Amino acid sequence: MSSQAKTRYAKSGSVHIAYQVVSEGPVDVVFVPGHISHLELGWDLAWARIVNRLARFARVILLDKRGTGLSDRVPDAELPTLEQRMDDVRAVMDAAGSERAALVGVSEGGAMSVLFAATHPERTTALVLYGTMARLAWAADYPWGARPEEQHAILDAIERHWGEGVGLPVFCPSGAKDRVYRESYARFERLAASPGAATALLRMDFEMDVRAVLPSVRVPTLVLHCTGDRAVPVAHGRYLAQHIAGAKLVEVSGDDHDPVTTAQADEIGDEIEGFLTGVRRGPDASRSLATVLFTDIVASTEHAADMGDQRWRELLESHDAVVHRLLERFRGRKIKSTGDGILATFDGPTRAIRCACAIRDGVGPLGIEVRAGLHAGECELMGEDVGGIAVHIGARVAARAAPGEVLVSSTVKDLVAGSGLRFTDRGTQSLRGVPGEWRLFAVEG
Repeated sequence: MSSQAKTRYAKSGSVHIAYQVVSEGPVDVVFVPGHISHLELGWDLAWARIVNRLARFARVILLDKRGTGLSDRVPDAELPTLEQRMDDVRAVMDAAGSERAALVGVSEGGAMSVLFAATHPERTTALVLYGTMARLAWAADYPWGARPEEQHAILDAIERHWGEGVGLPVFCPSGAKDRVYRESYARFERLAASPGAATALLRMDFEMDVRAVLPSVRVPTLVLHCTGDRAVPVAHGRYLAQHIAGAKLVEVSGDDHDPVTTAQADEIGDEIEGFLTGVRRGPDASRSLATVLFTDIVASTEHAADMGDQRWRELLESHDAVVHRLLERFRGRKIKSTGDGILATFDGPTRAIRCACAIRDGVGPLGIEVRAGLHAGECELMGEDVGGIAVHIGARVAARAAPGEVLVSSTVKDLVAGSGLRFTDRGTQSLRGVPGEWRLFAVEG
């Protein structure tokens, strides 16, 4: 997923806000990061697991807040307020074409998400707060916040050791012993923000307080918090759930503020999916690698208009009979009819390609042409249906095929090495709604 997400920029006032759109889905989710972030380096770290999990059912919109990552840097004297950052989210949603979205606010990003949800309920379908807080600093009526001496120690450590992975033992203790992960995290720190910016931003975080806003949140809210979180103790999450009307609190086992372990990421992803969609598939949802085939009758509308309803229906029945016979021959599984084509899956890409070519040739005597597209990837089996980004990509590859052409992604081509199949390079192309550029190949013969 990381190599496919294209970084774009939205204008918020005079500031450019970097964002990415990942996958497609029936709901929009805006992922609001914490203290610092970096859209492109972040794919090598813990949160990539959650983003990929969300992308199974939603269109995920990622952003770097102003002053961090790939967004414009700002002078320390002009550090962004929560209100400005809220405007940045709105600018990104506008640029991404999202009218309403669920906000997933992480850590410090949760406070700004609370403000957004309360201010713009017409643009917020739901609110998910993970590892976040209403305020970060200690107060007499907020005893679990960081005391002044703790704040000073944290700021001093950042000033002295930023770029060495200073936050890892607190934010990701499960990854602290992994040398490769430590090096990736240290590089992430260096490129996401300078030591001065990281210190200034955290100092600002210690000053924020959105407790007064909590009663104004009227959208459905899920509060997720790890019981052993060292960076933001679980008492912060419990406070949020107590003060947002109707909020649901789920305490997740684990010590990581950033969900490093697969089990922790799965649990968080399952809870978010269940809350936003009403369906909680769970980590045991059936998923497997499959080759997805889409076919489409060329100029079907024109054929139907020329032939009339009766003859066109008879032709479709003949087409379907050919397809059914060939799917059986090549051990394909028909998922659904698309009106003038089919969606099918195969457990082997070579058989899928040969079946697509046989369908193309088999319907020729009927006086029609088809185009076909194939992609291989992990699919989620949902009863008799399939879902996931691989299905979307397969549909987009088919849409790029010329009449009579069987077009495949580079993933499929690479999987059939040694099969004797030959291909013509169709170059790198954009696929509508799918991030990145894709190398496509036409099957010869």
